[in-house]
Amino acid sequence: MNAKWEASKRKLLTLAKRHSSSQDYRTALLQELREFVPFDGACCTAVDPQTLLSTGAITEDGIEAIHHGIFEYEYLREDFNRYDQLSQSAEAVATLHQATGGELVRSARYRHVLFPAGFADELRAALKYDGACWGFLTLFRFQGRPFFSEEEREWMAELAPLIAYQLRKTSLSLPAEETSWMEEETGILLMSDQLAIQSANTTADRWLSLLRKWESIDRRTLPRPVRAVCSRALAQLNESDPKASMAKVCIRMPDGPYVAIQASPLHGQDGAVHLAVLFSPAKPADILPIVCEAYGLSEREKQLLALIVRGFSTKELAHRLHISAYTVQDHLKSIFVKTGVSSRRELIWQLFSRFGVEASEGK
Repeated sequence: MNAKWEASKRKLLTLAKRHSSSQDYRTALLQELREFVPFDGACCTAVDPQTLLSTGAITEDGIEAIHHGIFEYEYLREDFNRYDQLSQSAEAVATLHQATGGELVRSARYRHVLFPAGFADELRAALKYDGACWGFLTLFRFQGRPFFSEEEREWMAELAPLIAYQLRKTSLSLPAEETSWMEEETGILLMSDQLAIQSANTTADRWLSLLRKWESIDRRTLPRPVRAVCSRALAQLNESDPKASMAKVCIRMPDGPYVAIQASPLHGQDGAVHLAVLFSPAKPADILPIVCEAYGLSEREKQLLALIVRGFSTKELAHRLHISAYTVQDHLKSIFVKTGVSSRRELIWQLFSRFGVEASEGK
């Protein structure tokens, strides 16, 4: 990579130090990227690394109008460079021009979404760090503009891990204080299969309002996490072995608790399909993977923490994991150091007070 690309790396590293929130970082990121790779529209989405569903997107004005179409071709239709495929590929960055062999019309997304909006080529990057995907970055160019070059694709492949690391850092930022509020009632939202809101209880309305404020979108726009879980739920209708847990996302709201959003299809007597979307405080099984990533726990330490939350004693931990009690103690000491506590009781209290993870007796 030449000096221009090296300078861009340095700028992005400086950018990460100036912005602590995911939204601010992604907004500034798009402004910086445009200086090095010209584009005419962009979208940067943070995702739940467990399900790859959106936890919020920053979209530029020209893209907001076609965002629903992009979702449709991401979740409900087959097309080139889908993010679920890019996130599993050794090449996590690709252009539509390259993927179609220079024949953009082979892509239904191009024909039905991009071309009518005046766009041509598209560059997509699955933002992966340490094996996990933390976001999606999509850049668009107008018709008549040069296609994204191989040099630009390679440059983005170099930058993607740096961006992913920062998304991981901001997405996993730990609440500085104990959670000050938490909805006790489950939010219930009923929607049509066209993702039109039909009814909602007061709690769901509050969550929708908070999500819209967080994403800086108006009341007419469906929050991306809700659209994502609904799109995944609709896609599962055509799968032979759907996994209900996959139509789910876990988000930590700014200065608030972790919330789990899950969608399930409902079949009416008239054959129509509706969607039920539930908003509820996230359960330990939803939160723990994120907490473990935040603290940088090893795989064995993650296993121990999951069992500690379930109330396992040192002897029971050793028996379950087929290791000695001394080894358990060594792992516990490491967990204490990483989480900044000095005892198991303090660890449980921190998980409860800061994350809402409550210890149970179920074994």
